[in-house]
Amino acid sequence: QVQLVESGGGLVQAGGSLRLSCAASGRTFSSYNINWYRQAPGKEREFVAGIRGSDGYTYYADSVKGRFTVSRDNAKNTVYLQMNSLKPEDTAIYYCNAAGAYWGQGTQVTVSS
Repeated sequence: QVQLVESGGGLVQAGGSLRLSCAASGRTFSSYNINWYRQAPGKEREFVAGIRGSDGYTYYADSVKGRFTVSRDNAKNTVYLQMNSLKPEDTAIYYCNAAGAYWGQGTQVTVSS
């Protein structure tokens, strides 16, 4: 079993930055692909960014490419999502997912215009 806990969300003005964290339990965390998703009110959950466990390769949705950066610290069992140049349309609950199977509870990000 893997437990994930997201943190770092909040209210920020457009153009601002936030860094989300996804802290995980489990000794095999470093081998997992970790993906970030988000869900805005009335919309389906969508993929945002991810990082591969095997080699640290990162990948992004077109909507956040160049603004968001995903990274991981395996010693801390934590994956980060650095979000810069935030836009009101980035407002959503952000979730991390491990190995396609485990979800955190989410953290709210609100970007005001």
